[in-house]
Amino acid sequence: MKPGKLFLIPNLIAKDTEQQVIPPQVISALKTIRYFLAEDVRSARRYFSSLKIFPSIESLSFNVLDKGTPASRLPDLFKPLKEGHDIGVISEAGCPGVADPGALAVHYAHRHRIPVVPLVGPSSILMALMASGLNGQQFAFHGYLPIHGKDTAKSVLDLEKESRKRNQTQILMETPFRNNHLMKVLTENLNGDTLLCVALDITSPHEKIFTQSIKEWRRNMPQLPKAPAIFLFLAQNQA
Repeated sequence: MKPGKLFLIPNLIAKDTEQQVIPPQVISALKTIRYFLAEDVRSARRYFSSLKIFPSIESLSFNVLDKGTPASRLPDLFKPLKEGHDIGVISEAGCPGVADPGALAVHYAHRHRIPVVPLVGPSSILMALMASGLNGQQFAFHGYLPIHGKDTAKSVLDLEKESRKRNQTQILMETPFRNNHLMKVLTENLNGDTLLCVALDITSPHEKIFTQSIKEWRRNMPQLPKAPAIFLFLAQNQA
């Protein structure tokens, strides 16, 4: 029997934006899939309900795939594929496999010659880079920095050195309630000429994206809201 395909299903990164950010291609693919691996089953069900494309959400099969899922669990999760059914992997937000445990399923699929189909959808990381005006030819995503003060500061300084050496945009993220903490660490430790972009609540009606030098940020430090944020910086070559 021919195995099914593993579809990577994008999710929203801001509430109530289905009509703006989910392309028709995703809707068409979803209509044919009945088995799903989700980081959070309850939120996945809510998301699918909001799309209004399934006669009944109860007819769909969901299993959890999150950062705690052991690799030994994957053969059982992939059983429908071996029986010829497609499976969709859905992230809690954005695109599966990008800063997301969905990569575990994708790696397994490649090892077992299962076709992987990525579908277009919103990615806060990529959209922030697009809108930053910083170097989109050389960049690196680092996720979350260490939370302890000295470790955080050292990481920022090390990344700035790397940025200057390689002309590389450094991309970070933080939990919303720590946005102001990270902003403080960045503005206190980065060089005044380094460019910093803060991209807040991307795709939502409250989206705000600003790029300016650390020197300029220091002159008028904002109080950032507790909203999803991406931070990007690029060190300038010093003469």
